[in-house]
Amino acid sequence: MSEKIDSIDKNLLQEVSHLENLSKGAYNIRKNGEGIEKKVTKNVNIVTKTDKPGIDIYVKENTPFEFIHIPVILTQSGLHDLVYNDFYIGKNAKVTIIAGCGIHNDHHKNSQHDGIHRFFLEEGAKVKYIEKHYGEGMGEGKRILNPITEVYLKAKSSMEMESCQLKGVDSTIRQTKGILEELTNFIVSEKIMTHGKQFAKTIFDVTLNGENASTHVTSRSVATDVSEQFFISKIYGNHKCFAHSECDAIIKDFAKVTATPEITANNVDANLIHEAAIRKNCW
Repeated sequence: MSEKIDSIDKNLLQEVSHLENLSKGAYNIRKNGEGIEKKVTKNVNIVTKTDKPGIDIYVKENTPFEFIHIPVILTQSGLHDLVYNDFYIGKNAKVTIIAGCGIHNDHHKNSQHDGIHRFFLEEGAKVKYIEKHYGEGMGEGKRILNPITEVYLKAKSSMEMESCQLKGVDSTIRQTKGILEELTNFIVSEKIMTHGKQFAKTIFDVTLNGENASTHVTSRSVATDVSEQFFISKIYGNHKCFAHSECDAIIKDFAKVTATPEITANNVDANLIHEAAIRKNCW
């Protein structure tokens, strides 16, 4: 492990990326706006971008299975970190990607990370993507995370995305976009917890262009104190396809949750379902 990583960094990495598993497979660690440590394998290459901040990750076709860790940590108050990461997953490759960002802020200035991730899956590729967000620190400065995820699935490929906001994030706008071709599957599972005056907004936008494409989007959230959450789900069925979107929220105290479903069938064989439930804490 790099000498640039101290005890605070290790705690953040443990929260978002399971530190003991970091050395399994390929990885890239980003701290305070710069890459500080990287490892590649025979099947996974990680290339630093030259035109903007971020990395390109290339996975060879027919990769049987591989772990890729790409954690980001911020400990510098007042920093606004913006990064662009592109994933190119070869035909029939299978990988698990563990991302996430941890922010430690003990001062009065805001710390913010905006990660823009794009996934390009070739035919038959399978990806499990795990993203965790975590904030800590005693300072008055806010911890802000605004992830954007774009997923492009070619025929017979699939992606499972698990997104979890652990705690300590003052403000977040989470945007996820999917474009699906035939016989593809995109599964999204989101968990969010807000308290105090925290704000969280989630926007899903999935377009099913191919025959027998499918998606299942699930959001589970808890809002307490005077925090606010917004859930927006937009699904477009342009062919014979199936989609199921659900939002299940629990509120207590004076919290507020708004769920806005939008499903559009542009084909007579598009089967689209949305469910939303908001209820008080019954514990």
